[in-house]
Amino acid sequence: MNMKKLAAEAAVELVQDGMVVGLGTGSTAYWAIEKLGHRVKAGLRINAIATSSSSEELARQLEIPIVSFADIHHIDLTIDGADEVDSKLTLVKGGGGALLREKIVAAASRIFYVVADESKLVSQLGAFPLPVEVIPFGADMTKRQIEGLGCGATIRMQAGKCYITDNGNYILDCEFGAIHDPERLHVQLNAIPGVVENGLFINMAHSVFVGYQDGSVRRMEL
Repeated sequence: MNMKKLAAEAAVELVQDGMVVGLGTGSTAYWAIEKLGHRVKAGLRINAIATSSSSEELARQLEIPIVSFADIHHIDLTIDGADEVDSKLTLVKGGGGALLREKIVAAASRIFYVVADESKLVSQLGAFPLPVEVIPFGADMTKRQIEGLGCGATIRMQAGKCYITDNGNYILDCEFGAIHDPERLHVQLNAIPGVVENGLFINMAHSVFVGYQDGSVRRMEL
């Protein structure tokens, strides 16, 4: 049973004709884009903004029309995944390396739907390392300042080299342990020069669609 696919397809069913849709990044968002492609082929008329080059490439392959922020005034609905979701719908995101663009798109959206499988639900954020996007210049100094907040930070690597985001930046994966005050940590991280954005998404998700092993999908709302 593909729980991610179930959750993604449930959210995509709520996309309506004429919408501007934000396309997330990652293994769960992949299924949402795939389903949207099928609906577009069947006649659904939408425009989309992608949160990564990989998601944009997939959307173009499926003939989903892509637009830029210069072309629109708002995004009607964004569908994206998450690495952790707590009971307040606070998220940890960034495992796929697109947290900055994901946050820009989510913030511009009238509705932000999150899709996940049941393994992403947590009582306390922090088991998944918190991704923080930083500029390369002074990255070692930025890393030390972040670690001063009480974590161990590791520069994300790919094929033996520093992983580079679509924005030309690095990602630090930060082991804070239990995050008891996400709001405070969010402010502290973004106040550090060199930090571009962090993977805490607070008061942004409107609903979370959760796929379960038994084939059911639960919609979580506050």
